[in-house]
Amino acid sequence: MNYYAHPTAVIDPGATIGSGTKIWHFSHVFAGAAIGEDCIIGQNVMVGDGVALGRGVKVQNNVSLYPGVRCEDEVFIGPSAVFTNVINPRAAIPRKHQFRDTPVGKGATIGANATIICGNSIGAYAFIGAGAVLTHPAPPYSLFTGNPARQTGWVSEYGHPLLLDATGRGICRESGQVYQLQNGQLIKTPPRE
Repeated sequence: MNYYAHPTAVIDPGATIGSGTKIWHFSHVFAGAAIGEDCIIGQNVMVGDGVALGRGVKVQNNVSLYPGVRCEDEVFIGPSAVFTNVINPRAAIPRKHQFRDTPVGKGATIGANATIICGNSIGAYAFIGAGAVLTHPAPPYSLFTGNPARQTGWVSEYGHPLLLDATGRGICRESGQVYQLQNGQLIKTPPRE
């Protein structure tokens, strides 16, 4: 075993867990879950059957990841964030066959207490603010806030809001990376030599 699991964590046979991963108190990893290397799974986290987490994913306390959630590398999921799994749940009507996929792109951030309605993709490096309720897809590098969540800007790979000039160009204040808005999509431009 090349990962750490707190003695109160439950790891079902058939789960795949990468080396260097840490799984904390009262968390449950179901058979069929795949967790990459160097992940952190906080307290009271449920990682369902068929969930896939890439390398370096950080899931904070009190998060349930249902089948259909797929996170690429270095995704951050804040405490008590919620992923739904069915659009119209009813206790008396079984709908497990209606679970919808929710892909989360590399480097994306989902803030504390955010709610992600199933079936909506979150693009690479997108930032879903704390408490936001995401009801439609979030493109790469987008910033979504509010309830219901609306796009309120763009962010850099470092998570800083970008101030775009009249030509759609923005510079990350921490990294100096340059971004360009083209046809409604933000792209990182290659560094100049």
